[in-house]
Amino acid sequence: QVQLVESGGGLVQAGGSLRLSCAASGGSIFSINYMGWYRQAPGKQRELVAAITSGSSSGRTTYADSVKGRFTLSRDNAKNTVYLQMNSLKPEDTAVYYCHNRLYDIWGQGTQVTVSS
Repeated sequence: QVQLVESGGGLVQAGGSLRLSCAASGGSIFSINYMGWYRQAPGKQRELVAAITSGSSSGRTTYADSVKGRFTLSRDNAKNTVYLQMNSLKPEDTAVYYCHNRLYDIWGQGTQVTVSS
């Protein structure tokens, strides 16, 4: 059974940083190449934040325009874990963040990120 377990959310002041982690267990070791991060703010639809664009170890990453230059998706293949480094956080980044594996179409449980002004 494939599972995604997230960690790293919390409360931070505007301008601060957080790093989210998403560890995958079960399934193919190559499924890490199909990982992405999404977020959902209250009253809004879930939106893509960043995702690995191709199912390969050299796959590039795409970012939402609103986070380009501030957020970075990275991965540790040995740990089957992806990360989302979030810098220069803004109050509008406040949301529940989810990791997603599109190979298996499964979601993590979500982690709350709150940015105070």
